[in-house]
Amino acid sequence: MLFTRNKKLAVTTFVLKLVNNNCPDVLQLQDGPRADNRVNLTVVVLVIPLVHKEIDATKAFHALTKDFSATSVSVMVDSPRELSQVIVAFRFEGEMFYARARTKHVSPMGGGFHQLGFQLEEMVSPGDYPGLSRLNF
Repeated sequence: MLFTRNKKLAVTTFVLKLVNNNCPDVLQLQDGPRADNRVNLTVVVLVIPLVHKEIDATKAFHALTKDFSATSVSVMVDSPRELSQVIVAFRFEGEMFYARARTKHVSPMGGGFHQLGFQLEEMVSPGDYPGLSRLNF
């Protein structure tokens, strides 16, 4: 029994490798330092494409956030999305909040999933974009 493989140690080793190789702090070292810190937080958002400064409700989709900085958010989706500008809708404390954003990157994550990085540019109200208040989630 002295030389039997410890199954829990193998699991722990794998999990540590997975976390260390995907940890934002470790990834910073690979890509160079970022100007802002990121916080991992998963919430459901509604992403509404903007086409010629108008919402395209027919192409709105739900996504899960991956992380936030003070002025950006990354979301995870199940297919690549080519978007230049969007409205990101957040539900917070029973109210809806809307931020206009521009796409910074679309990065494959594997398994058909992609990460979209958005630079949040300004908070907007439903009155700024007709039809926005009718979109719910």
